[in-house]
Amino acid sequence: MSDLGTVLTAIVTPFDSELHVAEGPFVELMHHLAEHGSDGFVVCGTTGEAATLSDEEHLALVALAVRERPPHTTIIAGTGSNDTRHAVNLTERATELGVDGTLSVTPYYNRPSPLGIVRHYEEVAKATDRPILLYNIPGRTGTNMGPELLARLAQIEHIQGVKQANAAELAQIDGLDLYAGDDGSFAAVLDMGGAGGILVASHVAGDEMRRMVTEPDRRAEIDASLRDVYKTLFLTASPTLTKAALNLLGHDVGGLRLPLVEATEAELALVRAMLERHGWLGAVAGARAGGGA
Repeated sequence: MSDLGTVLTAIVTPFDSELHVAEGPFVELMHHLAEHGSDGFVVCGTTGEAATLSDEEHLALVALAVRERPPHTTIIAGTGSNDTRHAVNLTERATELGVDGTLSVTPYYNRPSPLGIVRHYEEVAKATDRPILLYNIPGRTGTNMGPELLARLAQIEHIQGVKQANAAELAQIDGLDLYAGDDGSFAAVLDMGGAGGILVASHVAGDEMRRMVTEPDRRAEIDASLRDVYKTLFLTASPTLTKAALNLLGHDVGGLRLPLVEATEAELALVRAMLERHGWLGAVAGARAGGGA
């Protein structure tokens, strides 16, 4: 397994009522997740709404995560950009702040050639002495990093792994730790000996996802039981329904910054029903009634 961890939660960024970053709820959520299966966090990734954070907010949140991390957990900073100079700067500054690694998405929108991607990551890799995880998600970036390109990138110093969100090309690459980029492929990655997953459902199903690691004989059964969780949380743009679920469970993570919008009443009803099916909402209500946290 990778030194960065196996169950890595792509943690949401809580906002207050004025949509400022809410530091207290972030730290509380990080510690809650560590107590329920997570052994590391991707901070300021897609799920953390990095696209709507200023660089100052972004780096302040990374610094907070490093400073307040739960014991024995890792902090991986999202530092990707479609501007190589920007990605280099974020990677340098996150490294200075003491992160354990960085997650660097394929340059998006400008859709560079394979040679451009190699040159981009060569420059990013010069900016750090920490492990870099590539992030291949063609559905968001418009560019796919196929096996041949990933094998080439694996030769660059400090590039250690890949978060693979292209399920059609889920495979081990020599020299790269394989991380599931979708919750639904976590079990498959574990089955093929991969490093783990960078996950979203672990916000609410962390204990179960940890059991998929520690109880391999029951992995398929646990995975099947969570399929409705994966589906529900991604019925609309992430992290809309993950934040809705967390708020329903008593974690004050607030709303979303535009262009993302709040869950509709219909979407909230589906999230609530999913939480009730798994007994999570009832557990929270029982704890409150009993005076628990």
